[in-house]
Amino acid sequence: MKIIEDLISSIPESGKDTFVKEVRIGPFWTGVWSKYCGLASTTFIHEPNMPPPIKDAGSLTNKNIAELCNFAYSDCLLQASVGIAAINSAIKIDLNQCHEINAAEVLFEKGKDKKVVVVGHFPFVKKLGKVAKKLWIVERRPQVGDIPANEAARVIPEADIVAITGTALINRTMESLLTLCPKKSLVMILGASTPLSSVWFDYGVDFISGTRVFNPELILRMVSEGVTFRQVHGRGIKLLTIQKEKYNQS
Repeated sequence: MKIIEDLISSIPESGKDTFVKEVRIGPFWTGVWSKYCGLASTTFIHEPNMPPPIKDAGSLTNKNIAELCNFAYSDCLLQASVGIAAINSAIKIDLNQCHEINAAEVLFEKGKDKKVVVVGHFPFVKKLGKVAKKLWIVERRPQVGDIPANEAARVIPEADIVAITGTALINRTMESLLTLCPKKSLVMILGASTPLSSVWFDYGVDFISGTRVFNPELILRMVSEGVTFRQVHGRGIKLLTIQKEKYNQS
């Protein structure tokens, strides 16, 4: 969980006392509005005999953002979803370091004639498969042609490019996946759950692709109405990418 610890540590101390304005948990996306508005994939397993997934549900807006960010450490997937959305709501994104390009475009360019592993079954993978030399899709809930998540260690070390869903922060597999990436490979973290932070560069990541919410009221309403990310695209958010090679440390 060192990545989560480092991401939280990167939030300015002055911002950690900011109180949470709103939390929305929809079937596909979770949104937290504090200083900014952040998103994360809603990840949820709950059986009738289990305790409430979020102990303090109903009073989350009484907490400061530091408290909600700590939810990211939780073993409860739904609570961790809120925690990652909270981190995304508190991180200050340097827009001067961002390029308005989505992850799919980067992968289509960089993945041409290369061996590519994508962790997470994204909508663009069919098109990516047409340009890549070899494409493996690693998925916890595999579809036809996907590789089960427990076989990640078999294919990731073979890849020239590894793209990992930011949701791996929620299910606590991110660090183990990153350790499988060969040093020669290009590594990307992608998806709306991905914090747009240079912290990733310390973990061997080359591209960070996530979202910036520009219209919190609209996005939170849409989250509550059950939109998929495809329905949100172009409506109150921008898809942004930070590249290590072009990152200005000053």
